[in-house]
Amino acid sequence: MASKWYPKKGRVIFHVDMNSFYASVEMAFDPSLKGKPLAIAGNPEERRGIIVTSSYEARKYGVKTTMPLGEARRLCPDLIVMGPTFERYRTASKEIFKILADVTPLVQPVSIDEGYMDITDCAEQGSPPEIAERIQTRILEELDLPCSIGIAPNKFLAKMGSDMKKPLGITIVRKRDLETKLWPLPIEEMYGVGAKTAEKLRKLNIERIGDLAVHPVLDLKSVLGINGERLRNRANGIDDRPVDPDAVHEFKSIGTSTTLPDDTTDDDEIQTVIRRLSNKVEARMKNKKVLARNVQLMIRYHDRKTITRSRQLREFIHTSDELFHTSMQLFDDHWNQQPVRLLGVTASDLAEKSEVTQQLDLFNYEQYASKEKLYKTIDDLTEKYGKNVFRDLNNPSDAQVSTSFQKDFLDDFKK
Repeated sequence: MASKWYPKKGRVIFHVDMNSFYASVEMAFDPSLKGKPLAIAGNPEERRGIIVTSSYEARKYGVKTTMPLGEARRLCPDLIVMGPTFERYRTASKEIFKILADVTPLVQPVSIDEGYMDITDCAEQGSPPEIAERIQTRILEELDLPCSIGIAPNKFLAKMGSDMKKPLGITIVRKRDLETKLWPLPIEEMYGVGAKTAEKLRKLNIERIGDLAVHPVLDLKSVLGINGERLRNRANGIDDRPVDPDAVHEFKSIGTSTTLPDDTTDDDEIQTVIRRLSNKVEARMKNKKVLARNVQLMIRYHDRKTITRSRQLREFIHTSDELFHTSMQLFDDHWNQQPVRLLGVTASDLAEKSEVTQQLDLFNYEQYASKEKLYKTIDDLTEKYGKNVFRDLNNPSDAQVSTSFQKDFLDDFKK
């Protein structure tokens, strides 16, 4: 009976994770790509393009996400490389989440290709494995896309379960399975543990998740702060976070970055890149109807050393000019004159435009008033003629509003 799967106290959580999503969408669109080593890269025409994702056929050669394109091609000479097709991925994602919502309203998308479901009250639909199999089959048959599903009593264990068998896996992880399924795994395979955190944990002789589960909390907090205690709880299967459909609207920052074609110290080129990034951030802020009171600049140098510097502002801002000028101030203050490989601009400390009242004083009233007619003119032209009325003739490909794969699509999910 299905009821035996559903606890009287507790929850049944799914984590649905699409397998090699961008590559799989391209294969569904063009079946001739199936069975071939395929990679989606941010800038496929440039030597420093970065792999966004790759098919499992490409992964057999060692091609990995975030790998430089040149290295990927050396590992796999027959690699087929394509640029991302934003709208195609957004459309597929919306259809996936519609299928999940047919099972339960308690669906929380966390990125374009993964989400949580709370099926605690779905006993009449069958056992959790039966429901998971139906979801997996339906997504595969209707959209030609593979996914893996983790089944567990909480979000962390469900996430770990979905990673254990790919592609097309269904994995159950109960708390009584921790010792056999979770604890033997290397610490870097734990969700929430990145390379830097793993390095810190290894200095504490924590090699596996099981080591973390029994390590003294005070030692962990001294190295990782509150996150040390949180990770230890997760290693012991403790995670009380609910599946929250409304979290789809939550975001803390809006940012974008780019790897330069060549390492550079050229002021004009750097200014051009920061201007382009500021334009993209402004477009996304406008789309989300938010203002920002903090601007952050990321600089990665030729030796991969990376610094991040930010500035808290007195007033909320929303234009590319304001983002650009603050970012350039940060760059001028913190650049060490070494060649730059990557730049990023991020707006944070966000607030919804409708909720912010601009406190105009004698010092900034004239500045805002002088620009108001210009903003209205741009908005009117955009409404009449569509987006991208004003194009950067030097960079026409950058004039379009960019899409953050993992965040912006969430706006569509609720429409």
